[in-house]
Amino acid sequence: MPYVLSLDQGTTSSRAILFGQSGEIVARSQKEFQQIYPNPGWVEHDPYDILTSQLSSALEALTRSGIRPRDIDALGITNQRETVIVWDRETNKPVYNAIVWQDRRTASTCQQLVKDGAEDMVRSKTGLLIDPYFSASKIAWILDNISGTRERAEAGKLAFGTVDSWLIWNLTSGKKHVTDYTNASRTMLFNIVEGKWDDELLRLFKIPVQMMPEVVWSSGEVGEVTTTLGLSPIRIGGIAGDQQAALFGQLCINPGDAKNTYGTGCFLLQNIGETFIESKHRLITTLICSLNRRLEYAFEGSIFIGGAVVQWLRDNLKLIRASSDVEALAQSVEDSAGVVLVPAFVGLGAPHWDAHASGLLIGLRRSTQPAHIARAALESIAFQIADVIDAMNSESDNKFTELRVDGGAAVNDMLMQFQADLLGIPVLRPAVTETTALGAAYLAGLAVGFWESPKHIWSNRKNDTCFAPKVDRNQVTTLRQRWQNAVERSKHWTQDEII
Repeated sequence: MPYVLSLDQGTTSSRAILFGQSGEIVARSQKEFQQIYPNPGWVEHDPYDILTSQLSSALEALTRSGIRPRDIDALGITNQRETVIVWDRETNKPVYNAIVWQDRRTASTCQQLVKDGAEDMVRSKTGLLIDPYFSASKIAWILDNISGTRERAEAGKLAFGTVDSWLIWNLTSGKKHVTDYTNASRTMLFNIVEGKWDDELLRLFKIPVQMMPEVVWSSGEVGEVTTTLGLSPIRIGGIAGDQQAALFGQLCINPGDAKNTYGTGCFLLQNIGETFIESKHRLITTLICSLNRRLEYAFEGSIFIGGAVVQWLRDNLKLIRASSDVEALAQSVEDSAGVVLVPAFVGLGAPHWDAHASGLLIGLRRSTQPAHIARAALESIAFQIADVIDAMNSESDNKFTELRVDGGAAVNDMLMQFQADLLGIPVLRPAVTETTALGAAYLAGLAVGFWESPKHIWSNRKNDTCFAPKVDRNQVTTLRQRWQNAVERSKHWTQDEII
């Protein structure tokens, strides 16, 4: 029986998942890797940690299942977006650590560009707000701060890539320097209206076009894995940024379809079709996976700290030993007893976009217990999603009537029920919550004929778990007002700091 292999390269871990033709998980492996924090607001990864953790997880999944590379029809890749890697084309060595999407070191640079009046031009071409979140200012920082890199880049000796490009470069022994449309659309250098790298944007950030990868469609063969890695001769057939992959994994292929992924961050995407629309409420407009090989778009609300708040409870506060322990701790109390946690550890994303916001824990009393803080942490995830859905509902006539969910934290029943209560609509969780990896598998499998069509895939899909709202709306209004009060208090906290 043939299979499809997904490489799901995330912010804190790399996963490999083997899928069968019914979309079922046959085998999986996951490897966490080191997070590097050189200065306040800085977040980095060692590019070799990214690569080796991803390769070792793939080989371990194959070993566990007893499946050989020749039994795999195609490989799909999905990745943490916006993260920047620059490497030497001849030596294959990175010139600096990967600068992660969460990194805020270029906040002052982005703020100056906004003051200079560049944001309207950037938004009209990219659908993005000028923010350190996106790749462009991170690439510029490397060229401006790492000795000799600008000269080498202008001479065509350096390559830039988001994580998908770095993986594919190494998987193909440097034969393919590519990215797909979804990842390109997150760089702030790609014109999503015209579908190309934009000369004006490259000049704005002083980035040589010679560094840029070739842009390919998300579903289509781009090459084979080299024979030296133990994964040959697997065809690479799918590439997508993690949130667009999850949207496709939920089969949100029609305008109005939407999903939220609860990962390290939270990302809510709504398919808006083939017409580029600039958001009026500080949402992002982004490209999504297209089987029709046409530019198709979604509104996106990006939340920087989602499931990562649980890691913070585990690693920083030591309130839990394992992330999976948080639900039981939070459920040991009826509510948060007035405690509110705003997890603006790396600023606030949509719809606030405040790079200088800071984390806030408020409402503490002598009676406050660790369980109240744990519950407030989980509730903070749902509150942030509710804020984004309010913004999306105000953008179009297609109001949300349900929310499809996926990602690691979506397995938390307490969180899903609280989310449904806040929104007042059903929350639908699929049987396979690994929809990011599943979306990459779908894209790769469709490219090689492993699956015939999305309709064929849908016919094999198992029923969702439905969480229906139960709480009185007046109570929800009170909770959300208290949350919004706390959010306002967290804003502009680091305004005078240099980061």
